[in-house]
Amino acid sequence: MDQQNEMSSYKVTADELRQFVERIERLEMEKKDIADQIKEVFAESKARGYDQKALRTLISLRKKDSDEVAEQEAVLQLYKEALGMS
Repeated sequence: MDQQNEMSSYKVTADELRQFVERIERLEMEKKDIADQIKEVFAESKARGYDQKALRTLISLRKKDSDEVAEQEAVLQLYKEALGMS
């Protein structure tokens, strides 16, 4: 490969790399904006008297399969009964 082809190939690669980096940077900015919005919603819910830990737990549970949630709750209930907490 001659020097001209190497330079041309490098430029295309550098341009493509720059595009990837810029896309990632934009997405990182959007991710930060969304995280800030989530914090605002949590702050608003806290101001209205909702328990933050309970909300986070509910959100986590809603992401899981219903069978997984049922199994987790059954195990928790079993452990609570073993410790005389029920």
